[in-house]
Amino acid sequence: MADDLIPASELAAKAHRPYPGESAAYTKARTSLIAEEIELRRHLERVAAQRRALPEAPVVTKDYVFEGKDGPVHLADLFEGHDTLVTYCYMFGPERERPCPMCTQFVGALAANALDLRQKIGLAVIARSPVSRLYDFAEERGWRGLPLFSDPTEAFGRDHHAWHDDGDWPSYDVFTRDTDGTIRHFWGSELGGTQDPGQDPRGAPEMSPLWNVLDTIPAGRGVDWYPKVDYD
Repeated sequence: MADDLIPASELAAKAHRPYPGESAAYTKARTSLIAEEIELRRHLERVAAQRRALPEAPVVTKDYVFEGKDGPVHLADLFEGHDTLVTYCYMFGPERERPCPMCTQFVGALAANALDLRQKIGLAVIARSPVSRLYDFAEERGWRGLPLFSDPTEAFGRDHHAWHDDGDWPSYDVFTRDTDGTIRHFWGSELGGTQDPGQDPRGAPEMSPLWNVLDTIPAGRGVDWYPKVDYD
């Protein structure tokens, strides 16, 4: 299929429409950049196809139990009738006065799209704090339609590299459920240690709208600014 693609440079030349006052140098550089952006999109699509083609995923053998707003629920319940489940382990343990700001900006993005996402997949945000505390914070933020769960035994988070003896770490995981009910761990983001020298910890790929937007501005995301939970 790749052989049938129009060269990115040709697409870029057709795509760019000069803006008022644009110099010839800007037009040339912008057109070249569009070609690179097209190649980036194509690479992301190749990566997504490679992810979808992973071999049969490992079976989940434990019956994880969480605390939801209406009481205990099992991992299978989180699918909400779908064959796919996305979970995000949120750095909001009972010892924290406020949740992790970096996690919060990402969970906020999930919340904004939760009702859409749940048309196709099960979605669950999981933390170590009591579930009532999670929903109190969700109400404060204005999040709605985002299923929140506590991991009271910490078994799920520890098995999926989120909870550690020296602190928490975020974890984004995808599970599938076969027609016979077998649950498999399809894919998990490898957040720790994927950054290059001089970079702060970041996902590969980066899924946060915050950082994707900042990557489009002249200053970029920078190295000395991070989001806050509360702003003065």
